[in-house]
Amino acid sequence: MEAYYYLRMLGFVAFVTLLYIAYQLYGWYKRKRLLEKIAQMPFDPKFRKILEKSPHYQHLPKSDKEKIERSILRFIYTKEFIGVKMEVTDEMKVIIAFYACLLLLHIETDNCYDNLKTILLYPSPVVLKNVRNNGGIYTKEDFVIDGQSANDTVVLVWHDARYEAYHLRHDNVIVHEFAHEIDYMDGEVDGVPPLERSKYDSWTKVLLEDFKKLNSVALKNRDWGKYKLLGSYAATNEAEFFAVVTERFFESPHSLKRHFPELFKELKDFYRIDPAAILPPKA
Repeated sequence: MEAYYYLRMLGFVAFVTLLYIAYQLYGWYKRKRLLEKIAQMPFDPKFRKILEKSPHYQHLPKSDKEKIERSILRFIYTKEFIGVKMEVTDEMKVIIAFYACLLLLHIETDNCYDNLKTILLYPSPVVLKNVRNNGGIYTKEDFVIDGQSANDTVVLVWHDARYEAYHLRHDNVIVHEFAHEIDYMDGEVDGVPPLERSKYDSWTKVLLEDFKKLNSVALKNRDWGKYKLLGSYAATNEAEFFAVVTERFFESPHSLKRHFPELFKELKDFYRIDPAAILPPKA
């Protein structure tokens, strides 16, 4: 009787395992067919008209424009865009996909943010509640965000994202949040994205040194000098530092290159693109 019970249990486990394998194979086949379909899609001229409003797209070489357009289609049709109290438009999808894919444009990877499933869009800044523990004393506080990257979801405030996409400043919340997604591709959000082993020491030396100097200046809150370009938020931790300097690299590359040449070089070597050579000097 006991042997019969274990035999039935073994059969049940085998059945569940086969179901799981079948489900995974079906998912793989379904995704493969979807990617094949996307690869054959023409790029909608309406999408291109939207992209032409972006200064980054305007100045990309023709070959890069063609390459990123294929990535944009893959991004749009493999992610779910959800609007909170707002309707999701083609403009939202195209602009978000463009800046997300710009970061990976010259990085050799088949991973088009494959772990990312959802883009959650709000019309205006979001107020979140946070509970802080300070020596056993718990306090509740509200804080405002215009973007967030967590688990398999990126949260963006469209009002800010749209303005920053069309106007070169220092900030770009889309770039910032997708820098976090890239940072997480090696399993940790620590300011060190997936790197070739030969580049690891140089990366950590340069970025850590500038992070520590910025942190020291931010604590004193005076004599900011060139570190004013990076701002106090970049001193939060190494992950935020990486996200912020990635923003500066793409948004104000000439300033970053002038004030932080070694930092600029590390980012240029990682992203394999030179925004200072693409964007006009006034950027």
